[in-house]
Amino acid sequence: MKLLKYVRAQGYNFKTFIVVGVNESGEKIRKVLAKDLTYGYRFLGFFDEKKDQKVVDPNLIIGGFEDIKAFLNENEVDEMYVALHIDNIEIINELTKICEQNMVRIKFIPDFQLYTKASKVEVAFYENTPVLMFRPEPLEFASNRLLKKIFDICFSGLVILLVFPWLFPIIMIIIKLESPGPVFFKQERSGRDNRSFTCLKFRSMYINGLAHNKQAQKGDSRITRFGGFIRKTSIDELPQFFNVFFGDMSVVGPRPHMVNLAKEYSDLINNYLVRQYAKPGITGWAQVNGFRGETKVLSDMENRVEYDIWYIENWSFLLDIKIIVKTVINIFKGEENAY
Repeated sequence: MKLLKYVRAQGYNFKTFIVVGVNESGEKIRKVLAKDLTYGYRFLGFFDEKKDQKVVDPNLIIGGFEDIKAFLNENEVDEMYVALHIDNIEIINELTKICEQNMVRIKFIPDFQLYTKASKVEVAFYENTPVLMFRPEPLEFASNRLLKKIFDICFSGLVILLVFPWLFPIIMIIIKLESPGPVFFKQERSGRDNRSFTCLKFRSMYINGLAHNKQAQKGDSRITRFGGFIRKTSIDELPQFFNVFFGDMSVVGPRPHMVNLAKEYSDLINNYLVRQYAKPGITGWAQVNGFRGETKVLSDMENRVEYDIWYIENWSFLLDIKIIVKTVINIFKGEENAY
């Protein structure tokens, strides 16, 4: 790369390009291609009918649409980038004709800002039809979903076979001795595609009428002494490996919330339900970054949603492994918001 950079600094091994369209999209592609010599591009100028644009340096605008043909005849141009609105379809068609007559490769910069302000978009092809999506979702690929499913079944199966046979009797006896009630706590929570499912936990509270409506708080009197321990160490979440094994949850994913809580926050946070494009998880990217437990103010949930959406957009198998490792480390270190 150093050698290539040196060669190109001497004026060799370059592709020249022009940009048609003095706007933010045109300026952005100019900056991307011209910022590093190793990219191998040399910018020649902008073409547009508008001369009073403040988006780009006026000195870079070297002509209007009618000047392009003559410029291509007189100069060696390798590529043309068209950053025009689709309303200019007649001009775009004419530019295509001119480029093909002069052996100039023409490339189009779609104006995604018409649809979304998101900086990351995904374009997929359904046969020959391009489809724009607001965000990349690696788990929309069947191969990735299969990999995650196989891991979920194997991992949860090992926990169920190796941990539950000896740990469950101990926890069951202690829960029963400390307070009357069932060993398991069952609660309807929102899952993938906002479909509810029955989430399992070891019971960590005394029987109370607010369990399905009120979040646990620090120093909550409803929590038993042993319940405080298993919540702090996340042992109370172990029965959710059955949820994973039977397909309602994943080992890693956005944490499932109570149905009424999900409804409340979906009304307050516009992109809240995006987090439910993925299966909920026993642990998640938000949790290992400190966003777990009670959401005292709206910003707590907004931060959690932001991290959950980032996970959906950037999923990889190695990211899941990283989250699992960080979760184990946090359990032994202890977490401030685990109560």
